[in-house]
Amino acid sequence: MQTKEHWEEVYSSKDSDEVSWFQEHAELSLKIIRVHGVSIDASIIDVGGGASTLVDDLVEEEYSAITVLDLSSAALETAKKRLGAKKLSVSWLEADVLDVELPINGYDVWHDRAVFHFLTSESERHRYVQQVLRALKPGGLVIVATFAEDGPEKCSGLPVMRYSTSALHSEFGEPFQLLGSEPEVHLTPSGNEQKFVYCFCKRQ
Repeated sequence: MQTKEHWEEVYSSKDSDEVSWFQEHAELSLKIIRVHGVSIDASIIDVGGGASTLVDDLVEEEYSAITVLDLSSAALETAKKRLGAKKLSVSWLEADVLDVELPINGYDVWHDRAVFHFLTSESERHRYVQQVLRALKPGGLVIVATFAEDGPEKCSGLPVMRYSTSALHSEFGEPFQLLGSEPEVHLTPSGNEQKFVYCFCKRQ
């Protein structure tokens, strides 16, 4: 898996809108959250959220129980500075998702755009899924986005896994009912296209 040192260097050496995964708005993630009727008092964790703008839009829409988890303190600080005083309404966790002790049944929504595809070993992916099972409430919504089968083979200089909808869902298995999936063609700040697949599931 990627190291903390790697991501601290990335976010310390580049502005958040210069990294390839930057989105001005996480429109597809927001659409999925809205379509599935997530209430504004739902507890949402954004895994690898770092400098992502999803938290800005969730705060703007008055979601009141948001947690952002990231390995990089520099990424989290970027988001905090951007939010200003509104940062106080968000819980911030500087941690490795594979090791952090999350509350049992603590979240209604688990969101991850572009962390899971960095888990290149089966043992890492198993640990990740166990964390989801621990932290997500029964009936909760999990949204995971990775590079699609025809997406990049590397990101930020690191190897990644690429998935179809069925392959991504199979990593999570029977405890998760597949509700749907959507493709996304992400345009990087440098103008390159990256193909993603979003899967959204319900924890049984």
